[in-house]
Amino acid sequence: MKIFYHIGKYLLLLRKIFRNPPRYSIYWKQTLKEMISLGLGSLGIICIVSFFMGAVITIQSGANMQDAWIPLYAIGYTVRQSVILEFASTVMALILAGKVGSNIASEMGTMRTTEQIDALEIMGINAASFLILPKILGLVLMMPFIVIVSMFVSMVGGWLACIATGIVSGYEYLYGLQYGFDSFGVTYSLIKSLFFAFAITSIPAYHGFYVDVKGGALEVGAASTRAVVFTSIMILILNYVITQLLLI
Repeated sequence: MKIFYHIGKYLLLLRKIFRNPPRYSIYWKQTLKEMISLGLGSLGIICIVSFFMGAVITIQSGANMQDAWIPLYAIGYTVRQSVILEFASTVMALILAGKVGSNIASEMGTMRTTEQIDALEIMGINAASFLILPKILGLVLMMPFIVIVSMFVSMVGGWLACIATGIVSGYEYLYGLQYGFDSFGVTYSLIKSLFFAFAITSIPAYHGFYVDVKGGALEVGAASTRAVVFTSIMILILNYVITQLLLI
């Protein structure tokens, strides 16, 4: 029954976040700050993972397509489908759940244990809305951009792997990337990314916002761990549900 208690408390926090916001000028400045911090600040790790992910998918696809009946351009096609439909959105979201999620949970937890959140509420400020909503908006706005960058870098990584290993020529790889392209795959991936971004910000914020102040720094660390675990589980559940709704 404890899980239903946390679900209800999480939903009440969401209602509090989107109710009675302070001045919109403050939100705009905070949202821009979070877009830079959570979005642009994550591009480094996203590009590194995406590059090697595309290279590895290319090499593995080439190693398993040595049959004379399979055209070589199928390697590029496989890389494109894998990256667009799954890796650029879901895998990147899981990485951000660890990087961004733990950061948000520890930040909220530290503010709770040092009574900064209590101070905001005493001054009549909706602390949940003031602290959490800009993070949600910032990552939701930046997540589609992150996914597009991940797609591009992954395919470039695959192309360079073709050039370096000679598994397939660059021309055949690029032809495979274009073969039978359906733009709905990109739309599907971007739709998923919006839901993932909301989970990556709101769930860790919940764990940090309601951290047990008696536990001190140890409880903040435990809350960060729980936030990453539950966010990752929610990403996988959302991935299944959205795929079931949009692709089947």
